[in-house]
Amino acid sequence: MHFRTTTEPDTDPAAGAPRGPLPERVTAWLNDPEDPFWSRPAPTAAQRRNDVLAAVCFLAVALLASVLLHSYAGLAEGDEPWRYYLSTVLIVVPLAVRRRYPLPVVVASSALFLGLTYASPTAAVTLPFQGAYFAALYAAVAWSRDRQALWVAMSVVVGTMSLWLLSAFTVTNAYADYLEGVGEVDGPLPQLPSYGAFILLVNVVYFGGAVLAGRASWRAALQQHRLTVQAQRIREQSAEIARRAVVDERLRIARELHDVVAHHVSVIGIQAGAARKVLDRDPAAASTALRTIEESSRTAVGEMRQLLGVLRAGDEEGPAGSGGRSSAAGRRPDPGLADIAALARRHADNGLAVDVRTVEAVPGDLDRVPPALGLSVFRCAQESLANVIRHSTAATASVTLRTGRGPAGPWVELEVLDDGSPRPGTAGTGFGLQGLRERVRLHGGEAEIGPRSGRPGWRVRTRCPLPLDGTAGGAAHTAVDAGSRTLRGSEA
Repeated sequence: MHFRTTTEPDTDPAAGAPRGPLPERVTAWLNDPEDPFWSRPAPTAAQRRNDVLAAVCFLAVALLASVLLHSYAGLAEGDEPWRYYLSTVLIVVPLAVRRRYPLPVVVASSALFLGLTYASPTAAVTLPFQGAYFAALYAAVAWSRDRQALWVAMSVVVGTMSLWLLSAFTVTNAYADYLEGVGEVDGPLPQLPSYGAFILLVNVVYFGGAVLAGRASWRAALQQHRLTVQAQRIREQSAEIARRAVVDERLRIARELHDVVAHHVSVIGIQAGAARKVLDRDPAAASTALRTIEESSRTAVGEMRQLLGVLRAGDEEGPAGSGGRSSAAGRRPDPGLADIAALARRHADNGLAVDVRTVEAVPGDLDRVPPALGLSVFRCAQESLANVIRHSTAATASVTLRTGRGPAGPWVELEVLDDGSPRPGTAGTGFGLQGLRERVRLHGGEAEIGPRSGRPGWRVRTRCPLPLDGTAGGAAHTAVDAGSRTLRGSEA
């Protein structure tokens, strides 16, 4: 798409049309009020070849018509056959390049029209002669790429033709002589003014029709260009949406794999190390650790199968993470707020005492947490507690679920605290915390992760907005309340 480097005129806020000097407004009208500086692409090689072929065919038809007219009507007094046929040829020839050089063609055709009218009056009144000049005017408006130059050229052409007609009525008295040859007629209006008005009407329709037809062709080409650009933009946007969907799906799978599997693998690693250390002196403790490893491995395999089943049957069961998957297909429902107490008990079995608390601004707020948001909150709690086991010396942790009201509406908050120090040599990849932040951002929330201020330990706080008319999240409130106590290995 090509744009002129001129400054665009001011626009009328009401009409949206350019306001400025008359040449600029006429330029905008000849092109398009909404896009006055669009430049139509030059004709292709195939179009140029078609122009030449069309001009040759039109010339053949024009010469045949000229021969027939000469044969049955003869020539005007003083006209010569060679001038008659040559005039027809000369007015048609420029049409072979009318789309390639529209302005030079219209200027040359106008000069030929004036000159050949005197050279062969008979040819000047024939339909092929008039049609050829009309085609030149039409092509200039339809294909000229410099619209300001077109305005100047058309002004010169129309002005010259107007002066020529005016001189024919006044200076040369050509039309008065013509009417004398016709003789007096009995009509409702005076003869000479009527003839002048008729000639004026014919020329207005002739030139105006050529300009309007050319402008319609120009605007049709502009509309086609807009549709092409729009289609290309839609294709690019569709490709970008597809690419983003693939990236988002990969990130979702990565988060699920990390949250579902890495947690259990970490527990297996810790329990395996503990079993190795006490295997000789405390077989019972080693047996307990091995049972924990067995249970964690089975749970990890089961959740991995569930995740793979969701990925393969996502179209049938609904989008992953929707919280609405049925156990009828052999899979458990997604975990949510109701499972945080069980999560705390599992960590208590592994030696980490977890205190689960709930604080509701309005009773029943936790029941309004949607399943998808509940899953994300559960995963954030799971990742936070897993990090305490992997990377901290803490023996206790606290999980607090809060709801509240703010200027933007209700929110649900998860806060996980521990009081330990970083465990040496346990630096992770950071993918878990990155996935946690991504989960929170998906729900329009925010996450704060870092050391506690003024005291040892680590703090993870996430806050996500609640829907104003959210549906009940099941028995989340009741289940969390059931586990809202300090859970240690002996209590679980």
